[in-house]
Amino acid sequence: MVRSTILRIGHRHDRDQRVTTHVGLTGRALGADGMYLAADDPGVIGSIEGVARRFGGSFFVENNVPWKRCIREFRESGGTVVHLTMYGLRIQDVIGEIRQQEKVLVIVGAEKVPGEIYGIADYNVAVTNQPHSEIAGLAVFLDQLYEGKELDLEFPDAEIAVLPCKCGKEMVER
Repeated sequence: MVRSTILRIGHRHDRDQRVTTHVGLTGRALGADGMYLAADDPGVIGSIEGVARRFGGSFFVENNVPWKRCIREFRESGGTVVHLTMYGLRIQDVIGEIRQQEKVLVIVGAEKVPGEIYGIADYNVAVTNQPHSEIAGLAVFLDQLYEGKELDLEFPDAEIAVLPCKCGKEMVER
């Protein structure tokens, strides 16, 4: 099964903390191995690491990663680079090819991404060709990549587990 990692680029410290945190949390919840943040924001890193510690799993987060080097090293290690953009190819037309890869680096932009990303990526993928949230785009992409199997993930070493229930909230501390 393909493994995925996220590269968050274009993060603006004063504007994007909540959204970038949710990009990481969405990636973690839906099966990604970790996230590289191409910015310096220890607060975002701390928030995501805190959730991963409390709710389990082995999701990693790296701060202040130079995006060009990250992409180059990922590709040199045999990885495939996927850029999520509304200007890309339709996900339904390319997801089968992407699933065949060993590992995928998913680029999720914030502000306008550098134009060179379009030429660097192996795939420019559109979840839809309409404006939408990068969090929603990542969620749909990972769901399509893992064919819904990510919804059954279990997170080892959790301090807290949420128990499904019809009404209310039920959690267990371990």
